[in-house]
Amino acid sequence: MIGIVAVSHSARLGEAALELALQMVQGAGARVRVAAGAGTDADGTPILGTDALAVAGAIDELAGDCDGVLVLMDLGSAVLSAELALELRLSDVPVRLAPAPFVEGLLAAVVSAAAGGDLDTVAAEASAALGAKTGQLGAEEPVPEQVAPSRPAGDAQTRRVLVRNPQGLHARPAALIAEASGGVDVRLRRLPDGPEAAAASLSRLLILGARQGDEIEISAHGADAAGALDRIAALFDDGFGEATDSLPGNGNGNGNGNGTGTGTGNGNGNGTGTGVGTGSAPEPVAPPRDAAGAVTAGDVLRGRGVSPGVAAASVVHLAPSLPEPDGGVVVAESERAAEVSAVERATVAVAEHLRARSAESTGEAREILDAARLIASDPELLADARALVLSQGRTAARAVWEAARSHETALEALGGRIAERVADIRDVRDRVIAVILGLDLPGVPEREEPFVLVAVDLSPADTAALGGGRCVALVTEQGGPTSHTAIIARSLGLPAVVGVTGATGIREGEIVLVDGDRGTVEVGPDEERVASARAAAVVVEFDGQGRSADGHPLALLANVGGAADALAAAEARAEGVGLFRTEFCFLGRTDAPSVDEQVIAYRGVLAAFPGRKVVVRTLDAGSDKPLPFANVDDEENPALGVRGLRIARRSPRLLDDQLRALALAAAAESALVEVMAPMVATVEEAAEFAERARGAGIDRVGIMIETPSAALLATEIFEVVDFVSLGTNDLAQYTLAADRLLSELGDLNDPWQPAVLRLIGAVGAAGRAAGKPVGVCGEAAADPALAPVLAGLGVTSLSMAPRALGRVGAALAAVDQDACRRAADAALAAPTASAAREAVGAVLADVSGL
Repeated sequence: MIGIVAVSHSARLGEAALELALQMVQGAGARVRVAAGAGTDADGTPILGTDALAVAGAIDELAGDCDGVLVLMDLGSAVLSAELALELRLSDVPVRLAPAPFVEGLLAAVVSAAAGGDLDTVAAEASAALGAKTGQLGAEEPVPEQVAPSRPAGDAQTRRVLVRNPQGLHARPAALIAEASGGVDVRLRRLPDGPEAAAASLSRLLILGARQGDEIEISAHGADAAGALDRIAALFDDGFGEATDSLPGNGNGNGNGNGTGTGTGNGNGNGTGTGVGTGSAPEPVAPPRDAAGAVTAGDVLRGRGVSPGVAAASVVHLAPSLPEPDGGVVVAESERAAEVSAVERATVAVAEHLRARSAESTGEAREILDAARLIASDPELLADARALVLSQGRTAARAVWEAARSHETALEALGGRIAERVADIRDVRDRVIAVILGLDLPGVPEREEPFVLVAVDLSPADTAALGGGRCVALVTEQGGPTSHTAIIARSLGLPAVVGVTGATGIREGEIVLVDGDRGTVEVGPDEERVASARAAAVVVEFDGQGRSADGHPLALLANVGGAADALAAAEARAEGVGLFRTEFCFLGRTDAPSVDEQVIAYRGVLAAFPGRKVVVRTLDAGSDKPLPFANVDDEENPALGVRGLRIARRSPRLLDDQLRALALAAAAESALVEVMAPMVATVEEAAEFAERARGAGIDRVGIMIETPSAALLATEIFEVVDFVSLGTNDLAQYTLAADRLLSELGDLNDPWQPAVLRLIGAVGAAGRAAGKPVGVCGEAAADPALAPVLAGLGVTSLSMAPRALGRVGAALAAVDQDACRRAADAALAAPTASAAREAVGAVLADVSGL
């Protein structure tokens, strides 16, 4: 094992570069120490500089368990400190000083060391890193030819793959490939006549210059060659966990034809291309304006609803971004070091501010703020800005602007979900520039009265700041379903519509009605509609006990994805957890977490609910949540493929390890753990899962009912399991044959559809007959109007986002069991979804005024 010492003038830069490097290898096998800064002043402010004693100490610390140490340095005087450290150190481990770019060299060295490279190899990788960057940027200087070591004699196994992710082989995919090679001699070559690179070499992989759509030949030699090829091919097929929906190909809107790529076209014509075709949607049309250029009352603007609900309030506009700094100023060489220091101080200040904001947040807001903090600490962004100051004399503010712009341009060119991250970079850019210039940063306005926030787009820090404020809905001209606006809006329960052309033309103070279900923004609605929307938006506290008006209990539980969500759910007084989505513990990995790692993750959730029920769903990978180590095939229809419990057919150990980890976690905590399997279609599958789970030491075992077959077989399934939980999102998808991710079919993916309600009724009746619990954990569980119907159909618990607990609890408390049964009968008798809603509304209006 080779150790690495990173010597930097800035402690923050050193830590940020190390954080980025370790993310490349997920910390596996890396021995790295940062010797950065020259201490702190009297106020605790870090002092820029280097300390030879600190460098020597870092070398000696690594000497005990390393075969050699590589030292990387950022600026000139760091070299002097490193050379002096060689004289001051107490150990005699071999040490190499690397003439390498600091950030790029550290990434390359860490990946190479984690892959088992010796000191010479790791040093060579670090030194070659600058060539990889200049090659990616298209620099005119020739990139030094990289000569790969000769391959041992013998036959090699080969595989051809396609680069599917929009950004191609950048640093993160290259690191995943190096890790997946597992010490096997693996080479990659860009076809037809591109260069070859060793899989263990981060820099050489980057020099390949492989972009989306390129074909790569992978060859492996020696023991476990086939396994290495399988692991690396799975990474390519999965797009390295990144978006793959913009892979070029000429196809039709239905995905028909032949060839490779994702078909895109007019929605009707035929052509070539396989995969899911995307019919072109009509371009949004800007609403009419009055003479002053404002949207007029009575107009209805349309976009994409990304967070459900209805709200009405006056419009408040988000202040615009900071103006572009003057690009004509040239800083004298004698003053450039001070400008670099200004950039470094500002990035540190912004990162610390975001870190503090993150510490005060929970759940998805915390994760998004952490991501913004990482952008502020991005050593690449800082290095680019520093280079602009030192080489071209840009001011600190202008250098940050230009460095950020290059990153923005790259993301915008990729389109799709990746382009939605542009707002994140711009937010961090503006924050850093505001600190440099001593300006107040525009943000979410503070108001005493409720308001609808309208903006071109919202930054992660802005959206995360909305919790607890007076904002009741969000409307943006940009953004998509995976943007931070959408994620935070859903977590806070704020109705949100994005992609609304002309939204910023709505006058400040104008009353609008935002419908997050239909994706509409109504300007100047009548008073009756405003009153109805405002009544629906009232936040209702949950008292911690779900029950009907006559005292019949119906447990109200929470859906969670990890420990932070569980804590938030407990604070919201959820009676327990009805759905713990364990796949969130598996995301972002090339291999499954160990049993010990899983135990730690599961205990974090169980600890939040001592003595209360926690229903755990086993790994639900596949369909819209593929994992490279679980879903290895490029399935034409993954929603109907090897997903959920079906993964155990090809990877039984994956399930057995998870069940073992859950049993160990349950034994260590006092929560009442129940485990269920997703995507069950037959009685045989249910019985086999129950046997394996009980054999692992889990007492209460159930299944998810998401397929019509499972619903129709509920009576027989209850003979082999202790409970069932209805996943209404997938149940609607499979019952109506309508992709639930396709917004055009939103009317079909509706739990009020009579076919879905009748299947739920059949399961409820089977549960009553067996005397066993029936839960609901899909979107239907959070609908206050549907809750009495579900209770009347035999459902015994509802699991939802914590924010919905109060309103669902209030809806149940307003009706007795007799009214619930009559509402259920009315819904079952209705021929359409709208008729079901009307019929239920009429029944409940007589008893509760709902």
